[in-house]
Amino acid sequence: MKPNSGTLVINIMNGGKAEAYEGVYQCTARNERGAAISNNIVIRPSRSPLWTKEKLEPNHVREGDSLVLHCRPPVGLPPPIIFWMDNAFQRLPQSERVSQGLNGDLYFSNVQPEDTREDYICYARFNHTQTIQQKQPISVKVFSMDSLNDTIAANLSDTDIYGAKPVTERQPVLLTPTGSTSTKVELRGNVLLLECIAAGLPTPVIRWIKEGGELPANRTFFENFKKTLKIIDVSEADSGNYKCIARNTLGSVHHVISVTVKAAPYWITAPRNLVLSPGEDGTLICRANGNPKPSISWLANGVPIAIAPEDPSRKVDGDTIIFSHVQERSSAVYQCNASNEYGYLLANAFVNVLAEPPRILTPANKLYQVIADSPALLDCAYFGSPKPEIEWFKGVKGSILRGNEYIFHDNGTLEIPVAQKNSAGTYTCVARNELGKIQNDVQLEIKDPTMIIKQPEYKVIQRYGQVSFECIIKHDSTLLPTVTWLKDNDELPDDERFLVGKDNLTIMNVTDKDDGTYTCIVNTTLDSVSASAVLTVVAAPPTPAIIYARPNPPFDLELTGQLERSIDLSWIPGDENNSPITNFVIEYEDALHEPGVWHYQTEVPGTQTTVQLKLSPYVNYSFRVIAVNKIGRSQPSEPSEQYLTKSASPDENPANVQGIGSEPDNLVITWEPLKGFQSNGPGLQYKVSWRQKDVDDEWTSVIVANVSKYIVSGTPTFVPYEVKVQALNDLGYAPEPSEVIGHSGEDLPMVAPGNVQVHVINSTLAKVHWDPVPLKTVRGHLQGYKVYYWKVQSLSRRSRRHIEKKILTFRGNKTFGMLPGLEPYSSYKLNVRVVNGKGEGPASPDKVFKTPEGVPSSPSFLKITNPTLDSLTLEWGSPTHPNGVLTSYTLKFQPINNTHELGPLVEIRIPANESSLILKNLNYSTRYKFYFNAQTSVGSGSQITEEAVTIMDEAGILRPAVGAGKGYSEILFATSPVMHTVRPTFYKVQPLYPRIRNVTTAAAETYANISWEYEGPDHANFYVEYRVAGSKEDWKKEIVNGSRSFFVLKGLTPGTAYKVRVGAEGLSGFRSSEDVFETGPAMASRQVDIATQGWFIGLMCAVALLILILLIVCFIRRNKGGKYPVKEKEDAHADPEIQPMKEDDGTFGEYSDAEDHKPLKKGSRTPSDRTVKKEDSDDSLVDYGEGVNGQFNEDGSFIGQYSGKKEKEPAEGNESSEAPSPVNAMNSFV
Repeated sequence: MKPNSGTLVINIMNGGKAEAYEGVYQCTARNERGAAISNNIVIRPSRSPLWTKEKLEPNHVREGDSLVLHCRPPVGLPPPIIFWMDNAFQRLPQSERVSQGLNGDLYFSNVQPEDTREDYICYARFNHTQTIQQKQPISVKVFSMDSLNDTIAANLSDTDIYGAKPVTERQPVLLTPTGSTSTKVELRGNVLLLECIAAGLPTPVIRWIKEGGELPANRTFFENFKKTLKIIDVSEADSGNYKCIARNTLGSVHHVISVTVKAAPYWITAPRNLVLSPGEDGTLICRANGNPKPSISWLANGVPIAIAPEDPSRKVDGDTIIFSHVQERSSAVYQCNASNEYGYLLANAFVNVLAEPPRILTPANKLYQVIADSPALLDCAYFGSPKPEIEWFKGVKGSILRGNEYIFHDNGTLEIPVAQKNSAGTYTCVARNELGKIQNDVQLEIKDPTMIIKQPEYKVIQRYGQVSFECIIKHDSTLLPTVTWLKDNDELPDDERFLVGKDNLTIMNVTDKDDGTYTCIVNTTLDSVSASAVLTVVAAPPTPAIIYARPNPPFDLELTGQLERSIDLSWIPGDENNSPITNFVIEYEDALHEPGVWHYQTEVPGTQTTVQLKLSPYVNYSFRVIAVNKIGRSQPSEPSEQYLTKSASPDENPANVQGIGSEPDNLVITWEPLKGFQSNGPGLQYKVSWRQKDVDDEWTSVIVANVSKYIVSGTPTFVPYEVKVQALNDLGYAPEPSEVIGHSGEDLPMVAPGNVQVHVINSTLAKVHWDPVPLKTVRGHLQGYKVYYWKVQSLSRRSRRHIEKKILTFRGNKTFGMLPGLEPYSSYKLNVRVVNGKGEGPASPDKVFKTPEGVPSSPSFLKITNPTLDSLTLEWGSPTHPNGVLTSYTLKFQPINNTHELGPLVEIRIPANESSLILKNLNYSTRYKFYFNAQTSVGSGSQITEEAVTIMDEAGILRPAVGAGKGYSEILFATSPVMHTVRPTFYKVQPLYPRIRNVTTAAAETYANISWEYEGPDHANFYVEYRVAGSKEDWKKEIVNGSRSFFVLKGLTPGTAYKVRVGAEGLSGFRSSEDVFETGPAMASRQVDIATQGWFIGLMCAVALLILILLIVCFIRRNKGGKYPVKEKEDAHADPEIQPMKEDDGTFGEYSDAEDHKPLKKGSRTPSDRTVKKEDSDDSLVDYGEGVNGQFNEDGSFIGQYSGKKEKEPAEGNESSEAPSPVNAMNSFV
């Protein structure tokens, strides 16, 4: 152990083993006052064991399967850090598919061929011993489906069926944790780590949720590609069920982890040191919390308190030690131990019993200097046991200081909130207790405040001129001021043009960069003041301009003629800046009641610089003056010195006095309290008085504190009272207040209105009468009457329904009211109740009345079914609200022609008990419009309308189509019924479709114009479908923009027959009949006749010349005996002049259409027979030829034997190996 220290040093550098010092250590410090002990200190040597030898077999895995490579590191102290690397000491890349778990294992959600390697190595780093241990390399071999297929194929013939199954996609499966649920326990304040790693193909994505709650917003983090949920600083509130969900395109799997947060002990109230005097009482409190709840045990001087020496002044009560009448021998050090299964807390607290006479620690005769009207703080630091009492005196023979002018702090400091000149002098602090007393003197000096009586002013100066700012100050003669000038809140430039004088700043030869704000700062050892002005530098104007601005603030404010209710204020006006001052505004601040808030006092004309101000008692006044001219108001002047007026009795009483009861047996008296400056003195209170009106009673009074409400209990219900509230303070009462009339609390009315009568005016309106209740039974302020009425049943249906009561309120003392919105032919009940401020009284007996019949609503539905050549079937539902007894139905209908003109109207009367009708002898293929309504004895109700069409022949009746499941039908109609129903929910028959007819086409070579006629609702979404006639390929679909009835099909193959049809979406889907058209052939006649073009004649001459040259070359080579295969001849003729092609798209000039051919890829070579691919022509000779290389020249002769190609020889370059198109063969020059 180090000398003069409690530090224990264990050094094994010179020998010895760390294991020899392993154990638990504790330090004890002891003197004559007691013993303190430390927490347990555990020493354990670090360990970094080697990996156990094991034989690792290679891992053979099929592509797409999951894999786990186990690390299983040796157990070390502290635990090692795990990471995976290869032989080159490079970290293995990790992703959502491959990642390392919390246990160090390497997880593959699905393996890929690139995962094959022989050097998966797990490393364990032991930081404390600075060592790294390596596991033996692990080999992984992934068998891909492609390589497996190639291996099988090499051993089988071409005709055998071979191949392994492709990689199979799989739903997610959790690799860790296993099962559907698990548990986790974590300690409070630790980091919670939850992990979910899943296998599957495609690679699953992990998502975390907390059941029944939200994840903590600022403490939740996701790691390891969201496979690990990390919550820091966990608490008991984080307990619960956490669900991880692994999902891919095939499904999902989840696991629920039940988390329980336990807690080692933590302090709620740790024991604190206790200093007591002999005979005093005290307590030591030791409170801790944890999960489970910790147990509390006490020790005294390191010994369990149960076996420690007894102390009669000590009593142990659980987590508290209570001391009573302690003596000096009771001094000791106590230890509190709070422990549970997860840890413990230990705290020392000494109990020191002292008997010390008072001591004052503040130096004697200390000098305090304070600026006038500022707070003064005089210190008196002390010590003693028992705690001394502090008293302050002023002067040698002064009395003890008391009252609102002083504030006494617990640490002995005396505060004077507003120190004035008469506050200066000697102050004495006296500290005394049972063992003695001591005193100390301090000095207080009050200094005049520093003021800037002439402030710098706003200046506008011409460039290269001279400007001066004044800063004239006034200060206490005993203080030494320093004046500093700043430019834009920074030091002045280091320039000889800036001259700082005693009370001014002069700038010579002003330039543009001198523009800115200049501030004069005056500092003393006690205060600081500042003033600023702006300098604007301008160019020399042609003529001097007069600058008008707001006046400068007044200065040098002075208070004279101080009286109790008035004072004289004078000031010096500031510069008026070329605009005369029109008036001065005087404002005041009350530093005693509202410091920092300025109020309007008065204003005087601009020629006046003194004013007598009226004052209120008990206000600490300071004043400021604002000058006003036509430009605006100046800045406020500096405040004047403060003036505290003497206290007086209040001049006024509270306003807005009211008496309103809140309960039937009380009276609540309220008022607006006086503001601080209205109190006129300390101790503001209120005298509340009341008596019952019109009763010869004496006033009952009570004096309350500065509140705004008083409740009188035990009053009669709703009787008038006279109320008054009078203000008073320590100096007396305010004038006698005026009286107001109030009422005690209301109660519910006692009786119900009588003689209730109902007069039914019509089927929807009634008038109700009643007699008013006596005012004495209202027991409150009459607010009106409420009429409750409700429908009992409909007289036509005789069926009851849920009763919904309606309420109408009639204000005041009305005795009748109107009930609107009634339902016809119904039975109603009503009652009437009186209402006051408390609520409603009892209801009158229910009154029954009935409403007469009315006209019915429209029939609930009308549907038209079974159309034939000359008849239609009508079905309908009775009105939802018959409003009486139905007498009949009326049906009206009329035909509509193709121009939507209406024909003659036919009317039919139908008995009320009918619900269907068959109309016969109608015209075939004719549209009809129907009008249908119901009648009661009162009249006809509103009508419902529908339209329908009779069919042309029996074959036109619509049947369910085979393609109906696709949202359309391909059946052709001669005509189709049209239905417009008001209530589609009652439409139960197969819907009748609109129609698209007269589909016509106008075809060109590569495009076709499609048009059609449409009958049906507006805003249909049309589309056009087409395909080659006779083929089984799928229909190609083109969407028509807008609601047009035509469309242009582009990109068609010339000379090809197509089928086309038109459909509409959004109307349950349907299509027109099909139409067939054929595009025109690719004809050269469409082009300009080039035989007469000059450039074409020149080109032909060039071609003839080239052919002549080629013939000469051939003749020369032939004479030399060389062979000349047809293949080489064809290659030699592959010349752009002989076979003119456009360089940009590879097509023949003038004879080819840009829409018919696609450009060749760069570097491609076109064969002499102009071969094209099959997809460019549906009529390719491949469908009819005998072989791939069977080719024809322009006269149809077979030249395959000269092509030079073998049966399985690949095509040269990018040439097509498919049959040529006869369309392109026609345009070949060879």
